[in-house]
Amino acid sequence: MLEICAIASGSNGNCYYIGNRADAVLIDAGISTKQILLRMKERGLNPAKIKALFITHEHSDHMRGARVFGKKLQVPVYMTAKTYNSSYKNLRPDYPKFFSPEETIEVGDFSIHPVLKNHDAAEPCSFRIEYRNRNIGVFTDIGEACNNVKTHLQLCDSLFLESNYDEKMLWEGNYPWHLKKRVASEVGHLSNTQAYDLLHQHAGDKLQCVFLSHISKENNTPEIALTTMQPLTERFTVKLASRYEASEVFQLQ
Repeated sequence: MLEICAIASGSNGNCYYIGNRADAVLIDAGISTKQILLRMKERGLNPAKIKALFITHEHSDHMRGARVFGKKLQVPVYMTAKTYNSSYKNLRPDYPKFFSPEETIEVGDFSIHPVLKNHDAAEPCSFRIEYRNRNIGVFTDIGEACNNVKTHLQLCDSLFLESNYDEKMLWEGNYPWHLKKRVASEVGHLSNTQAYDLLHQHAGDKLQCVFLSHISKENNTPEIALTTMQPLTERFTVKLASRYEASEVFQLQ
């Protein structure tokens, strides 16, 4: 059995938990270690099971708590060398473990597959986490879905997928023009419609559950994101990840 949970998801911080009976990994630590541990406790998740932390890219909403978390829990923090060198020095873990996007990393019984993606960072990676023929995807911060993302998404039994903005809210909203263009660019974020199209065209037959993630506070609402995905709910369950609290724990048999 696998348990997955969005500990935090949004521009104020991101953290995703994937665990089995013995081991667990975290993808990103964009909130404080104190908050990660508090939210895990609220959902009955045991931090002693965590064997590694993986960082997708150097932006602070994904890396803010990495250094303290790795030191406090004595777990390795994995990232690419380019991500490390592009990050703020005060956020860098003391003893990082570097990987290349082409390799698979083994952690306990997990196989972690990095997935290069389009985002405005040095070497941004999403991840597919494999355990006993089950696959969990963490796909956020994607300006445009490349073939890498599409290929790995097709293998997933469950995933966290970015549904960042509603086009109308973005273009009619208060963001400055340069920021609107950045969000909507091919190295920005996925809109609700882009996320829908990606799932509609590339979700595999095994997919059971999708957590809509990294939902913008200013340019989207959970209700709009869910409504956009409504036609797909006959194929799989659609849930929401929150910026304010950990999501429910989804169990994948």
